[in-house]
Amino acid sequence: MLFAITCLDKPDKLDLRMANRPAHLDYLNGFLPQIAIVGPLLDDAGEKPVGSLLIMEFADKNAAEAFAAGDPYAKAGLFQSVSIRPYRKVLP
Repeated sequence: MLFAITCLDKPDKLDLRMANRPAHLDYLNGFLPQIAIVGPLLDDAGEKPVGSLLIMEFADKNAAEAFAAGDPYAKAGLFQSVSIRPYRKVLP
């Protein structure tokens, strides 16, 4: 089942995001077969990352939650909030 994981960064934590980015990308690379789409959410100017959106395949919500908790960004305390919801692709 697909899950949409939406993570919003704590304010003014771009330095923390960038410091943990290599470990975050390494972590994601371990889940490549499960990734539908991943990338940063941007500020209103479309310039600076302010969060993350990940749409990924997991057996259940517990597996999605475990993945999210293991993300180096989460472990570093970057996120203000994390939402995990089942997702259904309709188009294309």
